[in-house]
Amino acid sequence: MAREAQKLQKSPDAFRTISEVSAELEVPQHVLRFWETKFKVVKPLKRGGGRRYYRPSDVELIRGIRDLLYKHGFTIRGAQKLLKEQGGRIDNVDAMVSAARAEGNPALSQSASDGGSGDPLSGDAKAQLRGVLSDLKELKEMLA
Repeated sequence: MAREAQKLQKSPDAFRTISEVSAELEVPQHVLRFWETKFKVVKPLKRGGGRRYYRPSDVELIRGIRDLLYKHGFTIRGAQKLLKEQGGRIDNVDAMVSAARAEGNPALSQSASDGGSGDPLSGDAKAQLRGVLSDLKELKEMLA
């Protein structure tokens, strides 16, 4: 119980462990580790025993990557390309995606808002499934 009170009093500028980031962003720890291999700009500090500590800027970057993949339906390659075009920074994901769509940026996957075909899945659900499928394909390639 004292540990829970200690977590609640943590400064917004404090470093976070992988379990804290995972809980905050609702992304499994193994996915965070996988994204480190795919997005070179995600570089948490590693201390003794390989324990990861994420800076607040790392958490915001991961939040942006999560939104690109799950909310906006980017593939990993598409998100990598857009991040590269942005110099490895994500300031405002929604504005960045809107601008990329307006420019016809090929980094975008098929639009998540293509509904209207009587499909029971929402655009967000489709985007999340595309993100998961992309992650699974990447893992399959790693295992092959």
